[in-house]
Amino acid sequence: MGLSLSTRAVRPEDEALLAEIYGSTRPELALLGWPGREAVEIVRMQLEARARHFAAEYPGAEDSVILLEGRPAGRLTVERTMQRVHVLDIALLPAYQRAGAGTALVHRLADEASSRGVPVTCHVAVGNPALAFWERLGFVTAERSQTDCLLQLAPRPRGVA
Repeated sequence: MGLSLSTRAVRPEDEALLAEIYGSTRPELALLGWPGREAVEIVRMQLEARARHFAAEYPGAEDSVILLEGRPAGRLTVERTMQRVHVLDIALLPAYQRAGAGTALVHRLADEASSRGVPVTCHVAVGNPALAFWERLGFVTAERSQTDCLLQLAPRPRGVA
């Protein structure tokens, strides 16, 4: 991928951007037919609930804005522990999807995890089309419930690129 790809920490002034990213990943909101103001309020409430959940369950997680060519393009939230590199959220605005940025970010995380000898993991809801993305990158189902799958990418053996 020839694009310049980087991340930076989320800042308070990113609130509108994060709402736009979150809303763009929730097509079901458009199906409800709510007026713009109501939809915006629902997205804001869901983002607040998400933030509370992540803070409680993953207090050390890093929340980042994905930058392509220096422009905000998405969000990446990752928890790094001694046992794993866990992707809590990766989302790109529609204009930046299918250009290789998500794949490049996951490869970077896989390189990091492999250098530490730990897997990369993520949860994906059963039926979510994103499951194909993760499987294409080599992730396999480590656990499955009725509602979601824990996916895992084992670390590469040392010396294997």
